[in-house]
Amino acid sequence: MSLPHVLLIHGYTGSGPGHWQRWLAQTVSEHGGMADMPHFSDPDQPDRDTWLRELDTHLEAAPTDRERVVVAHSLGCYLWLHHAAREGIGHVDRVLLVAPPAPDYPEPAIKSFFPAPLDPTGLRRAATETRLVVGDGDPYCSMPAAKQLAETLRIEVDVLPDAAHINIDAGYGEWPAVLKWVRSKTVPLSPR
Repeated sequence: MSLPHVLLIHGYTGSGPGHWQRWLAQTVSEHGGMADMPHFSDPDQPDRDTWLRELDTHLEAAPTDRERVVVAHSLGCYLWLHHAAREGIGHVDRVLLVAPPAPDYPEPAIKSFFPAPLDPTGLRRAATETRLVVGDGDPYCSMPAAKQLAETLRIEVDVLPDAAHINIDAGYGEWPAVLKWVRSKTVPLSPR
């Protein structure tokens, strides 16, 4: 079985050097998989419609001869929710939504992403399986808000103890558990 094609969707301000998304892209590629980690336009002032057009381009370029996996972080999770709510979209095999901010997070620079469509039917249309991973102590999303998001979307949620926003500041450079999920759908996801 060939390794999947992995599309990594960064969040607000991007995923800089040392971030687990960069590590994952490099590791997947080194092990014979295909990784696509686009840099969406103006990550410090993101525009939902621009990012959706760019996401469409990358999804259309994804190969169809292997499993297709999407791994989104932070604001990238809401980009995926907007994508999934549209009609006539392509289908991927699996999606992992990692550490989305709360649906009412008050950052002015990301306002074009809210309100986000919380559409479980759209999620199932966009992907065979969608899973949420959140960190306990995330300053951008309380645990009750994260669990409510999972319940509304009707998806499974894994809570990582003391993982905060699951980023470099929380110690997430290398994250072997996300690589295991990409390779073999190992769940629940575990901390680094």
